Amino acid sequence: MSTTQATTVRCPNCGRTNRVPVAAEGRPTCGHCKQPLPWMVDAGDDDFTEVAERADVPVVVDLWATWCGPCRMVSPALEKVATDLAGRIKLVKVDIDRNPRLSQRFEVQAVPTLLILDQGETVARQTGAAPAPALRQWVEQSITTRKG
Repeated sequence: MSTTQATTVRCPNCGRTNRVPVAAEGRPTCGHCKQPLPWMVDAGDDDFTEVAERADVPVVVDLWATWCGPCRMVSPALEKVATDLAGRIKLVKVDIDRNPRLSQRFEVQAVPTLLILDQGETVARQTGAAPAPALRQWVEQSITTRKG
């Protein structure tokens, strides 16, 4: 179980550094100001279920590759969206070359491939790079339509 793993995130509100678990229930908040923190983690074949599918919030999955130029362009845009939507989404990055089972499971034919999972179910899918405003609009539309 990878619940002991954590990443370090700077609070966009107060600037304090916080340790955020890779897999956990709920939504991470700043230990100082209690504001929601951006939740950005890496996952792979072995811990994807725990990290992504069991999340309490919608998960944006970035299926990428190190050799992919558009992937390198979309990564900062996704991180901005995750920061802007802190507390509402979790960003999970998956290197498809290191995690072939996930690449096969999600039938990745081009990278980057972006998915939005809601309790493990794919509710939206997009291939290719896009600027942060377009990505944010896509994410917000996808997570808004899931509420009901």
